[in-house]
Amino acid sequence: MPSRTPNTSPDPDTSPSETTSDRRDFFRIEDRIGLEIRKVPKNAEEGYDPFNGDHLDNLRADLKRLDQDVRVQLANLAERDRLLTSLIKSLNGKLDTLARIMAFEQNPLQPEDWQDVTLSEGGLAFHSATNAWSGGDMLAVRMTLPPELFQPRAIARVLQTVPDDSGGAWVHTEFTDIHDSDRQQIARHVMRWQIRQRQNM
Repeated sequence: MPSRTPNTSPDPDTSPSETTSDRRDFFRIEDRIGLEIRKVPKNAEEGYDPFNGDHLDNLRADLKRLDQDVRVQLANLAERDRLLTSLIKSLNGKLDTLARIMAFEQNPLQPEDWQDVTLSEGGLAFHSATNAWSGGDMLAVRMTLPPELFQPRAIARVLQTVPDDSGGAWVHTEFTDIHDSDRQQIARHVMRWQIRQRQNM
């Protein structure tokens, strides 16, 4: 179950070399998400991301820039017309959702890409059927977080692998390189997960 209490066993958010007082206190959730993983070559340059080859990246960058422009204008408009600001925010949110749906439909994940994971802003743990990873490996990960279909990306370091009876292993990682906007997407997903859990109680 998710916990806010740090412990001495390895988890997705902590490194074995960290002391309890040094660990960041992230809320972890158990969820089923889309997960794409690529091993980062040892000679990879800083900022390496194998998913950057997507031909839509330039369009996504433009969309982010336009979205930021809208947010700045909304902040100014809010001082003069709250009703109009609220309407534009709703329309902007609708366009964001539509863009995520279109992107997902263009590149749908295969059934095997959906996995049960433990996720937080600091890292994730997932099951590997082949036990292909080992401690210290660097992984590029792209997550698809339903139902919002956010797709945050990160570079993660493998902290520990725990073999199981199936021949696979549970892989614990921490994010070592993640953009603030991607971390915020994970934070919003975790918060909404908490809200849904409370509503289902």
